[in-house]
Amino acid sequence: QVQLVESGGGLVQAGGSLSLSCAASGTGSSLSIDSLGWYRQGPGNERLLVAVINRGGTTNYADSVKGRFTVRRDYAKNTVSLQMNSLKTEDTAIYYCRALVSGPGSMRREYWGGGTQVTVSS
Repeated sequence: QVQLVESGGGLVQAGGSLSLSCAASGTGSSLSIDSLGWYRQGPGNERLLVAVINRGGTTNYADSVKGRFTVRRDYAKNTVSLQMNSLKTEDTAIYYCRALVSGPGSMRREYWGGGTQVTVSS
């Protein structure tokens, strides 16, 4: 069972910075993480992609965070981080870590962390 644990959320003023981290565990020797990424869900909104990085290092960002957020992956430690700069009030949301995992045969499954709150005040 793959588990994802996020850390690093909190309260920050607009224009400030925060860094989130997510640690994945439980892959063992039979599972591999194809991609790790961050999604967010604001009040009353659906959960949307923020940034993702795949096994080859290719990244994809939501247009709203390009140039402000940076996603990085540590393949040895199975962690993914999200450096958020120039934060805006509209970045306020619960941020979720997501892993896309493949295994024996055609097994492919996504896993989610429990989320961490990011609040940006004006």
